[in-house]
Amino acid sequence: MDRLTIPLHRSERHLVPLVGFEWSMILISLTLAGIGLVAVFSATVASGQPGRSLVLRQVTWCSMGLVLMAASLLFDYDVLRRWAGWLYVAVVGALIAAWVVGKIAGGSQRWLEIGFMRFQPSEFAKLALVVILARYFADRGGRGNPEPRELILPILLTALPVGLVLVQPDLGTAGVMLLISLSMIAFAGVGRRALWWGAAVTVGIGVLIFLVGDHLMMEYQKKRLMTFLNPGDDPLGAGYHILQSQIAIGSGGVLGKGFLQGTQNQLMFLPVKHTDFVFSILAEEWGFIGCIAVLGLYLALFLCGLGVVGKARDRFGALTAFGCTVMLFWHVTVNVGMVMGLLPVVGVPLSFLSYGGSSLLAAFLAVAIMVNISMRRFSY
Repeated sequence: MDRLTIPLHRSERHLVPLVGFEWSMILISLTLAGIGLVAVFSATVASGQPGRSLVLRQVTWCSMGLVLMAASLLFDYDVLRRWAGWLYVAVVGALIAAWVVGKIAGGSQRWLEIGFMRFQPSEFAKLALVVILARYFADRGGRGNPEPRELILPILLTALPVGLVLVQPDLGTAGVMLLISLSMIAFAGVGRRALWWGAAVTVGIGVLIFLVGDHLMMEYQKKRLMTFLNPGDDPLGAGYHILQSQIAIGSGGVLGKGFLQGTQNQLMFLPVKHTDFVFSILAEEWGFIGCIAVLGLYLALFLCGLGVVGKARDRFGALTAFGCTVMLFWHVTVNVGMVMGLLPVVGVPLSFLSYGGSSLLAAFLAVAIMVNISMRRFSY
């Protein structure tokens, strides 16, 4: 007899979620976060006390992430469907607040301060976008090949937060949000006519961004894009980051130089190494083998996420799990491509490894949502 049809005693129903608990996703996430703590320590140890304070903060964020993950597993994920609209409105409001009264750091106005805590609303905007798009396509009742007019609302729901992130300015986060949206639209089922229409709109938005780029991007962002194809044109300026990153990655060889032995890292040649370029530290100290091991963990996490998509009890759960998976996927793809010089340097953190509370909490929440969906695939 199929296990879904077996009647359960009332006391047994409380154990049903444990049947589908994705321990592997939790363990992979914790392992990656642990590797991130080691990498952040290595990146900041030469700074003395300021570096130690960054490590302690990251430990605090990891602890908060675990508490938030545990709390989010206590409720049925259908709550996200019911509150999707309000979550989206709250995040858009936070993005507007960051634009108006947010704290400026590194030339961008991305952070909000609430008491002792500073957070970046754009990191949580990705999750809100995933949930609102999942609800929209789930409410369509699983109809495939939507008409072009049915994609107007998803495009508008994407364009609003993307536009607010662009004016911060944060080109990398805006690009990741756009990739998440396009991935979910494709996964939901798009007919040929709608695909061409959507592609035309995307090209139009790209042209518009290019035309007004002078007003949206900071000078250093323009230089990074200009030196992407040939960093050697400005080796001490816009091309410095990527050149030092490539040296660090190449010097690691197969086995790496060893923990705290990386010269690019410890001699301070590599900038913003505890955030955007943490993968470069990993490559220099642990070499090709270490990088393959970490990328293997990410691959396992993505495969687990896709497994949850296939096992979800409803269309909303499948779409939400897919959105969370591609959110993590695009973060890893863009960051690794960026530090290797395959993509422009756009400031996208590496999920679980890069220093930063907002990025870390958003990654833990994404995994928690997927675990929640898997846990409740047998409940009705």
